[in-house]
Amino acid sequence: MTLSTPSTLSTTVAVIDYGMGNLHSVAKALEHADTHAKVLVTSDKQQIASADRVVLPGVGSIRDCIGEMERLDLIDTIKQAAASKPFLGICIGMQALMTHSAENDGVNCLDIIPGEVERFADQLSDPLASEAADNHLKIPHMGWNQVNQQIKHPLWQNIPQNQRFYFVHSYFVVPQSPEPIAGSTVYGHPVCVALAQENIFATQFHPEKSSDAGIQLFANFIGWDGTYNSSGC
Repeated sequence: MTLSTPSTLSTTVAVIDYGMGNLHSVAKALEHADTHAKVLVTSDKQQIASADRVVLPGVGSIRDCIGEMERLDLIDTIKQAAASKPFLGICIGMQALMTHSAENDGVNCLDIIPGEVERFADQLSDPLASEAADNHLKIPHMGWNQVNQQIKHPLWQNIPQNQRFYFVHSYFVVPQSPEPIAGSTVYGHPVCVALAQENIFATQFHPEKSSDAGIQLFANFIGWDGTYNSSGC
């Protein structure tokens, strides 16, 4: 894989710190992707609002994530950033963009991308396993899996089709319509693992844990002007 050449112009990337995410790893991966980028791990609303690009990471439960966003008074700031500049959601940060999650007996999310977050079935089987093999799939879905790029998008630039990325999740997104689906994988059944809506891109997988492919996606994000429509990039 050939990594994109880092830009020569400085850009500011705000990684939103609401206490729920492997923020250090995300920030270091972004800095590695583009040494000219100024990466800020911050919960300061002014810094987020003035940044050129915004990343919303996240791990843990959706109830705690949304609760911390509310406690820190970041909901409106996140929504404004998602409406106005290149915006990247990662893992729980992707799920938080949806309308509602089934986790924690049901939690209302940010409703930026219409759709639901559902849990993998407890009895999940691998449809490709032989009859003699143990075809039971473990929950959470953890490890490397291929991602099928469903659309042409600037964030897929220089990333091969069916490239493997790293996952850790028990819940997955189901958008209200298929238009935002940018990538999918198979874990018992087809699963949406990347979304694209105007200036927003979001991944269920962790780019910061996905070796060169993840660094390439971060480099693409830093170089992206936020322009995208469903008819092409």
